[in-house]
Amino acid sequence: MTPQRPVDVQAFLDKHPFSRYQWLIFGLTFLVVLMDGFDTAAIGYIAPSLLKEWGVSKPALVPVLSAALFGLAFGALAAGPLADALGRKRVLVGAVGLFAVACFLSSFAGTLQQLTVLRFVTGLGLGAAMPNAVTLMSEFAPARRRATLTNLMFCGFPLGAAFGGFLAAWMIPQFGWRSVLELGGAAPMVLALVMAAVLPESVRHLVARGAAPERIRAVLARIAPHGADAPAYTSGEARPAVTGAQGVALVLSPAYVVGSVMLWVAYFMGLVIFYALINWMPLLFKDAGLEPATATRITALFPLGGCGAVLFGFLMDRFNGNRVVAAGFLLTALFVYAIGQAVGSVGALVLVVFLAGIFMNTAQSSLPALAAAYYPTEGRATGVSWMLGFGRFGGIAGTALLSELNARRFGLGEIFAVVAVPGLAAAAALLVKQWVRPERRAEPGAVGGIAAH
Repeated sequence: MTPQRPVDVQAFLDKHPFSRYQWLIFGLTFLVVLMDGFDTAAIGYIAPSLLKEWGVSKPALVPVLSAALFGLAFGALAAGPLADALGRKRVLVGAVGLFAVACFLSSFAGTLQQLTVLRFVTGLGLGAAMPNAVTLMSEFAPARRRATLTNLMFCGFPLGAAFGGFLAAWMIPQFGWRSVLELGGAAPMVLALVMAAVLPESVRHLVARGAAPERIRAVLARIAPHGADAPAYTSGEARPAVTGAQGVALVLSPAYVVGSVMLWVAYFMGLVIFYALINWMPLLFKDAGLEPATATRITALFPLGGCGAVLFGFLMDRFNGNRVVAAGFLLTALFVYAIGQAVGSVGALVLVVFLAGIFMNTAQSSLPALAAAYYPTEGRATGVSWMLGFGRFGGIAGTALLSELNARRFGLGEIFAVVAVPGLAAAAALLVKQWVRPERRAEPGAVGGIAAH
């Protein structure tokens, strides 16, 4: 009798149809990202109510608007190395539980200082949750569909942010601004309990950490019972691992450091645009003469456009991902600039805000899939989370940038012209990444669907 050979878990995932169990994993990670988007954007939607109820000035809101972003950055930077060491599931469930509790407690804040502290803690959980959701989903996806599925999952973020805007426009007049934070805390509490019960650990991570074959077999058997039984398991990589390196050491190794920095720059610049606009557009449009509810609804169209990430995922699975996403950022710059030229017409404003949102959020939502494809398993969680972590400082910079432009009394056209520039910088960073380490389509079975020339 011929002895059984070890099973390559990625080849196993590529060989079998996408199962109900993988769709369950997709659904849970999608909900994590959806709630992340809702809770991240919530503070911008309740900002006008805070100004009115607490009688504070716009500059006084900057610490509250920025607090969660600092938490997001530090949460992401810490969570990646932890997930590469301890596992994706453990860190993900804990992160969702943390931001759920902190967001719910934020609804009881009585001062700006209390709200600032609680938003920081909320950010810690949000920052840790997002990269681990992306990493876990990418490691359960077949290589030929990885970018498509990861981008589809990441559509939850702009949908959550947009849904929060429409919901806030209805809830705040009915129940007050605190109700938005109560909902943003209660829903992920339930999700964390469900994930703790049913979410599996990444089989690629289990193989990389030398887990017992029985643990790996139990997960693979839920995907396809036949063919899961083997004496041992391996995990093929399109990206070569650095000998003896994992986590931070791999991400910053000479083979990966330039690409890592370019990913950080691109994500940073994208979030300069996103947070500058999502936090300040309701106030800018209100100052331009629009009714507060109208300003909020138009702003909510901006994150809604991120659903276009599915198309980019399809293109990334078939063409050069760096160039596809760079093109998205170039179009972002064009339409962000156009917002400043369209403020005089509500119809034109609705159109250009939506188009800017399509390209900005599509390009931004595609970066985690690009990062997940760039790193091997030993450093994937760290690579994705450090991109998200360093990028979050772009959100802080974007919020502060708009505050400074307002203080200097820039006109609306000038403000949106300035905010368009980071889109050009993000595109340039991805073209540098492609130039330094060219990528092409890989053979079937390779992680991320790309490989170095």
